[in-house]
Amino acid sequence: MGTQEAISKIIHLVGGPENINKVWHCMTRLRFDLVDDNKIAADEIKQLPGVLGAQLQSDQFQIIIGPKVNGWYQLLQDALGTDSRTATSGKTKERKSLVSLFMDTVSGVFGPIVQAIAGAGMIKGLLAGLIALKLVSTKSDTVMIIDLIASGVFYFLPFFLAVSAAKIFKTNEYLAVAVAACLMYPTLIDAAKALAAHQDGAVSALWLLNAIPVSVFNYASSVIPVIFSILALKYIHQAVDRVMPEVLKTVFTPTLTLFIGALAALVIIGPIGIWLGKMLAWCIEGLFGISASFAGLVVGAIRPVAILTGMHHAMTPIALQNFSDRGYDMLMPMMFMANMAIAGATFAIWRLNKENRTVTLSAAISALLGITEPALFGVLTRYKKAFIAATIASSLASAFIAFFGVRLYGYILSSIFSLPAYIGPWFIFALSGVAIALVLSFTLTTLLVGREQKP
Repeated sequence: MGTQEAISKIIHLVGGPENINKVWHCMTRLRFDLVDDNKIAADEIKQLPGVLGAQLQSDQFQIIIGPKVNGWYQLLQDALGTDSRTATSGKTKERKSLVSLFMDTVSGVFGPIVQAIAGAGMIKGLLAGLIALKLVSTKSDTVMIIDLIASGVFYFLPFFLAVSAAKIFKTNEYLAVAVAACLMYPTLIDAAKALAAHQDGAVSALWLLNAIPVSVFNYASSVIPVIFSILALKYIHQAVDRVMPEVLKTVFTPTLTLFIGALAALVIIGPIGIWLGKMLAWCIEGLFGISASFAGLVVGAIRPVAILTGMHHAMTPIALQNFSDRGYDMLMPMMFMANMAIAGATFAIWRLNKENRTVTLSAAISALLGITEPALFGVLTRYKKAFIAATIASSLASAFIAFFGVRLYGYILSSIFSLPAYIGPWFIFALSGVAIALVLSFTLTTLLVGREQKP
């Protein structure tokens, strides 16, 4: 069975096109929002060639494909014959919980842009390592050029998020970018920089008609403000379009939508979003306030379960907020440890089990390269003790690196090839953490599962 045939089968087994509200993808999964979840034939979908697993989680039906997910997604779009983010049925399902809506939004918004931020983050991390080793001068033209390549994505992140969020929320992408452009306009950013530097004449707000305050914030690299602003833009656009006479819609609907949407973003949503982002970071900071090692234990322990349930994307906004506020992040190294622990446990199963060795080895190598779904869904869910071993190793390795303050200066994929990004003062501890995660999970799995254990 070819991929195209598998796609046709998937559409049929989720209840047909009329049962699909929307579908999107992250790094490894096709994610469906369906009208009626009872129509899903999950067991049959799991048997399709190329499908690594399937589950209903947080009102999403997730089909795990692995690194080839983008190709499958494109074929799925073609098969549906329309933009698969657009509702095909006109029906609606029961109202989702806030948690489900949050997970849908985060995975949908960040999934398509992960490659851009991961690539830029890797370059940023490598540059930080070269500077730490004093192999290049921070004042050289070479560093400035590489830095602009690496930092451009993060600085202008609101534009990427605006496009992605507009697709998820089903509103005009160009109006969304226009709103993001208002948040990123130099007048506002320069005023925020002057305020931060305590320059003479700096102001904390600009005033519209001497009555409406526009708080001064630097929205470069921000996450939450632009996502909520685009969500509001959707409803503003709908409301304006609903009351606007047909003859005036072409000109005045986008005019009023942009003005009201941008004003709402600048006056209300943007400032609230900034503080919400800071609160998320403060919650994680609270764990570090208790103890860095304690924070590592907690984050390392929940990470494998979060990946398994598809909730791991919730950590992405926090990590990006840390990069924006502090210039570095300590969460992503813990995600790295979790991936290495999952790889170690899977390698142990490959060594112990004589069946399906090719599949298991492929899953282990994939986890080593930062894609853990094949290992989790294809192997560790069948070996519960191995999953426990991976969780223990992830927790302890994360506690170890947190104790020594291992950090990153740019968003990167949590792959063994990401190690060069850690070059600098914390490199030896990052390397030791990887060794702990791999060796401990491999050893614990060997001890817990044993040679005679069968799936």
